[in-house]
Amino acid sequence: MAPKRVILMYISEVSGHHSATIAIEKALKILQPQVEVLNINAFNYTNPISEKIVNRLYMGVLKRTPQLWDYLYDNPAVVKKIEGIKETIHKFNSPKLRVLFDKFKPDAVVCTQAFPCGMCADYKKTYNSNIPLVAVLTDYVPHSYWVYEAVNHYITPSEDVTSRLIKKGVPSDKVLCFGIPFDPKFNELLDRVKTAGKLKMDPNLPTILIMGGGQGLGPIKTIVKSLEKVESDIQEIVVTGTNKKLYNSLKRKVRKYRKKILLLGYVNNINELMSVSDAIITKPGGVTCAEVLAKHLAMVIVKPLPGQEANNTRYLTEKGAAVKVDDPKDINRVIENLTREPGQLDRLRESAGALSKPNASLDIARLLLGKC
Repeated sequence: MAPKRVILMYISEVSGHHSATIAIEKALKILQPQVEVLNINAFNYTNPISEKIVNRLYMGVLKRTPQLWDYLYDNPAVVKKIEGIKETIHKFNSPKLRVLFDKFKPDAVVCTQAFPCGMCADYKKTYNSNIPLVAVLTDYVPHSYWVYEAVNHYITPSEDVTSRLIKKGVPSDKVLCFGIPFDPKFNELLDRVKTAGKLKMDPNLPTILIMGGGQGLGPIKTIVKSLEKVESDIQEIVVTGTNKKLYNSLKRKVRKYRKKILLLGYVNNINELMSVSDAIITKPGGVTCAEVLAKHLAMVIVKPLPGQEANNTRYLTEKGAAVKVDDPKDINRVIENLTREPGQLDRLRESAGALSKPNASLDIARLLLGKC
C-alpha cells in the first residue's frame, strides 16, 4: 500500500500554530516512517507579500491598541460583515491551492489556524473536492472563524470547546476531543537532578521558568525585576525566544541581580527546562499551555493578550490549573506564596495533570493514517 500523503497548514513561522503542525508531523512519522508530509505556511504560500504586512499590523494592534483586537475577536457582527471580504480572498487563493493539491495529491489536509482552514473549505466548495479536511483548534475557546461546512473533522482541546463548537452549529459527529498537539518529547520523564546538572542549575532550589512565547513577548523585564523581591531562595530560567533586544537588555542586568538566573534566547529544549521547574510564568498560548499541562507544572499567567490568550486564561483559572496576575510588579507575592505553601503548588499541579491530554499528537496522527 502506498504511503499516506498529508498536507499540514499553519501561519507564522514562530507560532503555536507551527509548533502544532511540527508535533503532528513528528507523530505521523513515529507511526508510519514512510508517510509523506508537506508542512507549509499557508499565508506565505498564497500571499507572501500580504503575510508580512498583516503580521506587522497584527503585532502593532496587540502592542498599541489591544482593546481593538478584543473587539474584533469572535465578534458576531464583525464575522458577518467581513464574510464577503473573506470569500473574495478565498476565491483568489483557490487556484493556487489547486496547483498545490493537484501536484501533491494529499490524502488529508490539516489546518492548525482558521485562515488556511477557511481557504481549504472554500477550495473544496469551489472545485467540488472531497479531500478530507481536518481543523485542529489550538486554543481553549473556539471562535466563529473556524466554522465551515466542508470541514470533515474538528479536533478540540477540551469537552468545553467541543460543546461550544456544537452550539455554533458544528455536527457533533464531526468533533473529536483529542487535545492540542505538542511534541511527544514533553511526555518523557526526565531525571531532575541529571537535567539540572546539565543546565548548571541547583536541583534542590525552587525553580521558576519565565517565558514569553517564541517571540519573547510580555513584561518579562518587569517580572524578573519583581522576582528580586522574593525572600525565599529561588532560581530562574528566562527564555527570550527570538526577541534579541530583550535578551541583550537582560544580559546587561542579570549580573547585578541577587537571584541566580539562567538567561536563554530561542531554544529547542523547553521540555528539559520544564522538567527542572516548579512553576512557569508564561504567555498562555494554546500549545504552550498543553505542554505545561503535560508536565504537571504550576502556571502563572501575567497580562494575557485579548482574544485567544484571555480566553485560555479564563479556562485554565476556572479549572484551577493556573493563577492570573494583572500587574507584573506583583508577581513576587504570588511566587512567594507558592514557594512557602507547597499545598497550593500541589493543587495547581494536580489540576494541570487532570486537564492534560498527553496523547493528542499521536491520536491525531492515527486519525489521519486511518488507524482509529
